[in-house]
Amino acid sequence: MSGKILIVDSVSTNRIVLRVKMLAARYEVDAVASCAEAASRIAMSQPDLVLINLTDAQGEGHAFCRGLRADVATANIAIISVGVLDTATARFSALDAGADDVLPRPISDTLLLARVRSLMRRRNMSRELQMRDGTNRNFGFEEASALLITPARITLLSDAPTAAAALSADLRAGLGQSIRVITSDDALIDASDVGKTDLFMIDATVGGFRARQLFRLVADLRARQSTRLATQMVLLPSQQTEAAAMLLDLGADDVILGSVGTQELVLRAKALVRHKMDQDRLRDSLRDGLHAAITDPLTGLYNRRYAETHLRHIAKQARAVGREYALMMIDIDHFKRINDGFGHAAGDMVLRGLADRLKQNFRPEDLVARIGGEEFLIAMPQTSLSEAKAAAQRLRRLVNVRPFSIGENRQDLHVTISVGVALDRLNCGMIENLDDLFKRADAALYCAKANGRDAISISQSAA
Repeated sequence: MSGKILIVDSVSTNRIVLRVKMLAARYEVDAVASCAEAASRIAMSQPDLVLINLTDAQGEGHAFCRGLRADVATANIAIISVGVLDTATARFSALDAGADDVLPRPISDTLLLARVRSLMRRRNMSRELQMRDGTNRNFGFEEASALLITPARITLLSDAPTAAAALSADLRAGLGQSIRVITSDDALIDASDVGKTDLFMIDATVGGFRARQLFRLVADLRARQSTRLATQMVLLPSQQTEAAAMLLDLGADDVILGSVGTQELVLRAKALVRHKMDQDRLRDSLRDGLHAAITDPLTGLYNRRYAETHLRHIAKQARAVGREYALMMIDIDHFKRINDGFGHAAGDMVLRGLADRLKQNFRPEDLVARIGGEEFLIAMPQTSLSEAKAAAQRLRRLVNVRPFSIGENRQDLHVTISVGVALDRLNCGMIENLDDLFKRADAALYCAKANGRDAISISQSAA
């Protein structure tokens, strides 16, 4: 099944007709006659979308929808209001209650199914982001703070300057923020300011938009890196239901047929921008969680988990191009004495100071990671033995000649490091796994420390 739909309608004929249509489209369908029954079904098994008859503006249906939106557990269930009279008051009442769209009767099957598909896609995307966000929080990663709707993030696309000026003025008054107005051609320019948009409102009611031109515009905005995450609302002339259905399938988030009042337009725009901000917050949370999973919180370097994974890519690339790569293990000499003699805060400052020097003195393609308490790793792709020796010697001197700050009113601390270096065995025509390479670099590091520290040792297999 491609999704679960709950139909809520007190008229049995309406329920039967909608049920047959949704079953034919291969959805899992349940139908009830009252909101009380609907609430009971949702408590047992939550649907992805609700089709509800909101004909009576004063009935229980509107309160039911508001209840779904107010409850965190059900707030993301998509809602389509069916059966509403095609009046500005009735549509606004349904949208204000929480409906994502309003489809008055007679309902176009083509438009209804396209709207269901569109909302199902949005629901599935939101659910996936929320599941990953929940995983992040279970691992203890902080939740991103809620984002606010910032000014100048709504862009009106129109090829009719006079109509655009009037519409943007109405939107500016209703939304309380500036509206950027550009032509459809300008929207397809990959400029940074075009990409900084939460909502593209495309006015195709004037300006001579052709269907094919409009389809391309919506598809291109959805496909381009700079605009793909922005929401889209398209205003169409009445009776263009086939075009509306196609636009929804191409990626438009909302399509409005015929004339609509400013109050309704503002309400729909706010809902789309709010949805965009929610998605942005979840994506930021995922990105921050991923960053936390692969980096060392003290130094900001990559951690061992990431290093081992990235090393596999380096090894694979080395075999593909036939060039060696070097692995360098670094240990701060007598680090326990630093912690014991000056405190752990001083030890942390030394670790961060060394991390900064490592980051500043290696190539962008080199991997720099903290893999243990005072142990660091550097992997250098396409590096010969002589180049690795020179880099290790340069690093040792870099640490040795400049003391480390350990806090105000405290004398800077002289620190030394020991370095073990190993190269892969591509030059010997052998394939070596990473565990063996790690062991050779670690053995070289142990040799450097055994030889008095503040020293460099090269793996005998690579020398």
